[in-house]
Amino acid sequence: MNDSLLRNAFQLHQSGRVAEAARLYGQILKDDPDHCDALYLLGVAHFQRGEFADALRCHDRALCLKPNLAEAYAGRGAALSSLGRHDEALAAYGRALDRNPGHTVAWNHPDNAMTALEQRAVLLVHLNRHADAIADYDQALARDPANAHLLYKRANALSIAKYYPEAIRDCEAVLCIAPDYPYARGVLVHSRLQACDWRGLEDEKVKISVGLAVGARVISPFNHKAISDSPAEQLQCARVWVTNEYPPAAPLWRGERYAHDRIRLAYVSADFNNSANASLMAGVYEHHDRKSFETVAISIGAHAAATPVRARLEAAFDQFLDMREKSPSEIAHRLRTMEIDIAVDLMGFTGECRPGIFAARPAPVQVNYLGFPGSMGADYIDYILADRTLIPERNASHYSEKIVYLPDTYQANDSKRAKGDRAFTRAELGLPENAFVFCGFHNAFKITPQVFDVWMRLLNALPGSVLWLLEDNPSAPQNLKHEAEQRGTAAERLIFANRAAAEDHLARQRVADLFLDTFTCNAHTTASDALWVGLPVLTLTGESFAGRVAASLLTALGLPELITQKIADYETLALKLAKDPATLSAIRNKIARHRDTAPLFDTARFTRNLEAAYRTMWERHQSGEAPASFAVGSP
Repeated sequence: MNDSLLRNAFQLHQSGRVAEAARLYGQILKDDPDHCDALYLLGVAHFQRGEFADALRCHDRALCLKPNLAEAYAGRGAALSSLGRHDEALAAYGRALDRNPGHTVAWNHPDNAMTALEQRAVLLVHLNRHADAIADYDQALARDPANAHLLYKRANALSIAKYYPEAIRDCEAVLCIAPDYPYARGVLVHSRLQACDWRGLEDEKVKISVGLAVGARVISPFNHKAISDSPAEQLQCARVWVTNEYPPAAPLWRGERYAHDRIRLAYVSADFNNSANASLMAGVYEHHDRKSFETVAISIGAHAAATPVRARLEAAFDQFLDMREKSPSEIAHRLRTMEIDIAVDLMGFTGECRPGIFAARPAPVQVNYLGFPGSMGADYIDYILADRTLIPERNASHYSEKIVYLPDTYQANDSKRAKGDRAFTRAELGLPENAFVFCGFHNAFKITPQVFDVWMRLLNALPGSVLWLLEDNPSAPQNLKHEAEQRGTAAERLIFANRAAAEDHLARQRVADLFLDTFTCNAHTTASDALWVGLPVLTLTGESFAGRVAASLLTALGLPELITQKIADYETLALKLAKDPATLSAIRNKIARHRDTAPLFDTARFTRNLEAAYRTMWERHQSGEAPASFAVGSP
């Protein structure tokens, strides 16, 4: 009887009717509580339904009955991983592999059969143990070298670990096997941009645009920022991503009315550490009006060392919750239990983001801010914080969120930030003493062929000048030097700086003459770094959020003369400034005067404006009004 019932349940399970299968597994276990196969398969069903604690209990019971059951160890690992118990999960995967190295767990992932080896690799990537993850993928691919899924996973791990040529190789292999493999083309383009290997780039961009137009999963929103200046296409990309990767879940907040003495404000971030995000926001956290706001930090990033920055951040909040080992579902439930009024996503689709928290609607008001430069395309995000430079009225329809226009700039800055007092000489930094130094300390993926064309024309027009760039990975300098020579510029005129401690990085920029911004995707924190230490930033304004950030910063610092609208104007102004030391010196003096008086670096002013935005959001909610775009007045 139970064997027949198990076969029926198994067939239902294979056909995707998980709830019906789970009911039959439960019926078998009611009659025979020690039916090991039913226990294991019920654990798989619980996992697929997001019931991770129940899945773990089933796998543990199965292992009590059959201590060598590799499938149950693998299932245990998957459940533990989803519960944030990562060390235990790695141990469980290890035991599964010890017992059956080649075993495939067919249903722990709803779309693909995944071996315990692959499951462990996925977890290792999540834990930033990329070398270990790549080793697991190597082992899996040794058994199945033409597996497009494994090749894609390894490509992604290689790209994250900055092994860009190897990532390119794997992406090309994936696309040969499966030309429409989800997101493989996006990882290929991102890896090529990071390596400054621009072969075939324009063709790939066309294929991505065509794919997005029909709703295909071709590229992630973050990777898309570097290749498209179209707010409409960026919104489409975000919507495709959200629909497939982070769809809305059953809402935890269902219209309940909160009545708190202070607005309960939660910031969700993986960057409460020595990060760009923290360097911008630290002062805001400290300046919040504690009589009006109860502030909560939800830290979801990897373990942060005990540094002065971390200590400062922890002290700035009413509550600082380290939830890195909790699942998105658990974090969302915690926010709901705490009755958070406004939840702010500082990650969006960057780095260690967890949009699944917000997909569960744990708070009445949910906000996209700072981390991701554009629309998230998600109905569960109510507002995006911006300014009128970033999002002109003509582009407002290309944002799924309601737009909150802050009066000066959207970007927070910390007026207590170190200024980098060390006085570097050019000789120390490998720069020629009397040359004009153009600076472009950008992530390599922002340097496109169009940008580089302009930069090389500038070097060719100004004999003896050099371009000072950041060395992010070994491939980029090699390829950029080759590209320079192809444009008639000697490779030695490109000088690469290594990564440096934050204060030294700020201080060394003072020896440069002019910071050249990138387009389509501008410098963001990098631009405010340069301005903070007095280095003029020349920008070209695009249409998208990511392509208008530097213009926003320069406007808030009172330097509109450094904002251009056309490539020709950008190039002309760069050359004019390089040949006119008096004008450039006057601009430096203006930056020095404005740094302590203009809105850009006025943390107290910015925080008051931000709080005014939060109050308006909350007042609208409390009065029963739907979210709507609005502008915050100047203080």
